[in-house]
Amino acid sequence: MSPCHSSCLTSRYTATDPRITPCLAAVSSQVRDSAVRNAQCPAAPPPGPSGIIGLLDVFTPSTTYSDFQDVYLVTPLMGADLNNIVKTQKLTDDHVQFLIYQVLRGLKYIHSAGIIHRDLKPSNIAVNEDCELKILDFGLARPTESEMTGYVATRWYRAPEIMLNWMHYNQTVDIWSVGCIMAELLTSRTLFPGADHIQQLNLIMEILGTPPQEYLNRITSESARNYIRSLPHMRKKDFKQVFRGANPLAVDLLEKMLELDSERRVTAAQALAHPYLAQYADPSDEPDSEPYDQSFEDMDLPTEKWKELVWKEVIALC
Repeated sequence: MSPCHSSCLTSRYTATDPRITPCLAAVSSQVRDSAVRNAQCPAAPPPGPSGIIGLLDVFTPSTTYSDFQDVYLVTPLMGADLNNIVKTQKLTDDHVQFLIYQVLRGLKYIHSAGIIHRDLKPSNIAVNEDCELKILDFGLARPTESEMTGYVATRWYRAPEIMLNWMHYNQTVDIWSVGCIMAELLTSRTLFPGADHIQQLNLIMEILGTPPQEYLNRITSESARNYIRSLPHMRKKDFKQVFRGANPLAVDLLEKMLELDSERRVTAAQALAHPYLAQYADPSDEPDSEPYDQSFEDMDLPTEKWKELVWKEVIALC
């Protein structure tokens, strides 16, 4: 087992298992602290379609509860992510169709469970040599009905309603992120590379225009409303000019995903039915999930009790 990445919460390794041909990825998570529990026991749908990373195994090297500190989550090892691919090659329109179809198929499944991913970005979408794709990293995922925070998603892929402090945004924040990713796949450059959240909003409005009064009325933050009103009025740009040379159907789908008003933005299911994805669409193979059971999310337990519950769960799976 070889280390490949570490963060403040986890360590990642590549590994092999003689019983399994493909290489594996193992993520080690420490369970000594309640903050880690909150970050590493996210809302995630049960195993589903191929577009979502699957959990192959769970284990701990500990043999007794008293020395239990680490949990290893084993997944397939993917060769690259979309961030690597965008930086190293120019994708054809067929590639973009296939990749975006897979993202939306996985997202439809996630959303049907009542989950919002909240951190979709190229580096969280893994791809293998056959161009098969898996959505990764559910560390920021939350049930749809939960009160949300504004600090989610990498800024460049963050929906405007998140930055404008809408506390009960919906699943279409993920669709906005997919739109930003799709634009990047088509053009090989980031669509909204804001240096901070103010510049991010400005870049969005430079393309989508100043939001109408009805939209402004739904923004709960008075300072955000006042800031937008202080800006010069901007007209929405013609997407055909912004994405000049792109497939007209791709441009049409982008415009539906990058809709400023979340209530008018397409859902994952609607996007899957768009003509741009017609050659891959198969409603009979675009499954929904069972609703996610979020009862544990509301449990208020001390750290030691969470550790005990995790231990029992891991031992039961070993």
